[in-house]
Amino acid sequence: MFKKTKQFAIAALSAACVVGAFSTAAQAADDQYFMLPDYRVGPYGANGASWYGGFIDYLTYVNMKGGIDGVQITWDECETEYNNAKGVECYERLKTKAKDHPGPIHVMSTGISYALVDKTAADHLPLTMMGYGLTSAVDGSVFPWAFPLVTTYQMQASAIVKFLKDKNGGSLAGKKIVFLYHDSAYGKEPIVALEAESRLNKFGLVEIPVAHPGNEQGAQWQRIRQENPDYVIMWGWGVMNMTAIKTAQKMGFPRDRMIGSWWAGSEEDVVPAGDAAKGYMSATWNVSGKGAPLIADIEKTVYGAGKGNLSDKSKIGTILYNRGVSAAVASVEAIRTAQAKFGKGKAMNAEQVRWGLENLNITDARLKQLGATGLLPEVKTSCDNHEGSGKVKLQQWDGAKWAVLSDWIEGNKSLIHPLFQAEAKKYAKEKSITPRDCAAEAKKK
Repeated sequence: MFKKTKQFAIAALSAACVVGAFSTAAQAADDQYFMLPDYRVGPYGANGASWYGGFIDYLTYVNMKGGIDGVQITWDECETEYNNAKGVECYERLKTKAKDHPGPIHVMSTGISYALVDKTAADHLPLTMMGYGLTSAVDGSVFPWAFPLVTTYQMQASAIVKFLKDKNGGSLAGKKIVFLYHDSAYGKEPIVALEAESRLNKFGLVEIPVAHPGNEQGAQWQRIRQENPDYVIMWGWGVMNMTAIKTAQKMGFPRDRMIGSWWAGSEEDVVPAGDAAKGYMSATWNVSGKGAPLIADIEKTVYGAGKGNLSDKSKIGTILYNRGVSAAVASVEAIRTAQAKFGKGKAMNAEQVRWGLENLNITDARLKQLGATGLLPEVKTSCDNHEGSGKVKLQQWDGAKWAVLSDWIEGNKSLIHPLFQAEAKKYAKEKSITPRDCAAEAKKK
């Protein structure tokens, strides 16, 4: 029977856990439990609210449809404010509840995921970094418990370069690109890939950091004016994005020569910027709107029953809401994959969920069956590839909505993946980790 979500009040500036578990009674032993160290307050709260709203709405939707092959889902939210220390505190508070039948953990923060990679490995809990996080964890031989699913910052950056190269007749030689980035672990992640691409494609790369939270960028844009680049690639988050777009307009830099990361390509980024945002581009792995049947059915089923997570229903169908749904789809599909091997109708333990994440095969046919076409590319993971796709699309804001500009674009895997592998080997040596033999494991399947 469907059980109503209950939340305890929290102070806006605390990291107190928010109980969002479905039941007013104790968590059932056969439930699949998701810890959600999330954020709905602070400078990035609006982004987190949309993403986690979509994520939780899909969990609710699955429960209303009978659960994961009959297994109900429960969860707890815990406010992190996008703060690394509070993210760790939330994890420590909730990990005991998660140890028996965990869902994949989503923290929606590169910094928090960095802080949890070793902890989740030691505790044997699956950490999912969907479109963020420690990208060397693509190498599952070194990081068996960490999954940077769908695509990584480096592959995204490479795909953006490929897109720009195609726009310029197949060559970027002699061009200049500014990389304007959030001065954090998130913003710094793609630098190694962009530097490799600049050497390969012979374009100049200028790296310009922006201090958290990013609402002061006068000096950065004065520098951009001096550099006079052909393009600006922006790795922003929250208020940094709208500030950059508006400042670009003031400085006379064309927005149709700006491309943001997928965390700089939501309605939260462009709507507040008004007319300044028209023509601005970003990467994405999911469409906006309610064209995907799953999004329309969530609105009808979940909100129609008064069980929606969001008070602002206008967020339904936005980029970040749909992306939260896509993350929940991938998580539930990992559990279904595990059930197919270890027992349908049973709550999966941590190792079984880890196996499901490592053996995902979300095909276009499966996405169509789920009504989720457009919310994800095909995803196929393995021991030596915890990314599973590496593809993005480019989109452009037309002043009212996001319009898709491209088909799926895959970054230069032969250039980028060796960077992951080198970092993973270095990490294994530093931590005295003996890597798994993925080839030997594959033969045993």
